[in-house]
Order: sequence, then C-alpha cells, then structure tokens
Amino acid sequence: MAVDRFPIEASHIMMFARSVNDGNPIYYDAEYAAKTEPGAIIAPPTFMQSSAQFDPEYSLRPKIGQPWFGSGKEATGVKPGSSDGGRGGGGNKGTLHAEQHFEYHRHPRVGDVLTATVKPGKTWEKEGRRAGKLIFTETITEYRDQNGDLVVTARGVGVRTERPATSG
Repeated sequence: MAVDRFPIEASHIMMFARSVNDGNPIYYDAEYAAKTEPGAIIAPPTFMQSSAQFDPEYSLRPKIGQPWFGSGKEATGVKPGSSDGGRGGGGNKGTLHAEQHFEYHRHPRVGDVLTATVKPGKTWEKEGRRAGKLIFTETITEYRDQNGDLVVTARGVGVRTERPATSG
C-alpha cells in the first residue's frame, strides 16, 4: 500500500479508538493528553492500518460505481467466483494475513500528514500438514511525516499455500 497523503486528525483517532473499544482519554481528551508523557493526543497502536483508506488502490476500499464486497451475512456486489477471480472480494489472491508488527519511532500526532512507502521484506517457506508448502512473505511499510522523518515502520507477514487446500 502506497499512500501519498495520510492526514492524522483528532476525529479519526477518536473514532478509531472507539471502534476498537479503547476508552483511554489520551486518544480524545486534549486536556488530559497534555498532562501525559507524550503531551498531546496520540494515535492508538494499530491506527496505522487505517491509512489503507487513503490508498485509492486498496482492494477493500469501496469505489464509487464499482461492485463492492461489503460485509455482514449477505455481502453485496462482488461474489466469490465472479470477476474478482474468486477471491471473495478480499483481493488477497489466496494469501492470508499472518502477522503484523509496528515499530514506533515516535507517536503519530494530530496534525501530522504521513506518507507510506512499501518495501519488500523477507520470504521463507515451511512445510504444512495439509496443504503442502507454506510460503511466507513480509512487507515493510514506512510512514514518514511532513518533514520526511520516520514515524512508524510496519511489518506485515502474509502466508499462502503451495497448492489450494481442499474442503472437507
């Protein structure tokens, strides 16, 4: 995911914290946050994932005028086995998300405007029990602020099988 502009706004931080059921006032109360070590409202640990919504190519971001996988019991738009290649709308081409790690060089703060640059990481294999070889791929995303300073390094690991798993 490459993001040219990811503005950090107080309302985004507050809504994200609410969505993950984290009531820590450092995520929404400026007066409280001013008395803490960071000295200001900061973003929750996994907040960087929300940058995907600023990537126009993100496969799970709804696009005006295009079918969307949706959510819930009855997903809308794209159906498994349709023109999306049978990926079920996830756009992951058979890869499952296995791990996510964040290294914070400083707290993302309200007013930051970040950019995200993706770099390939390591690839390794392990033998699986049912589906053969498991292939792990690491992706490294660097988030830099408006001054070009590194704020967060995110490392994600995906896994796919050598051959499709059979049902049943």
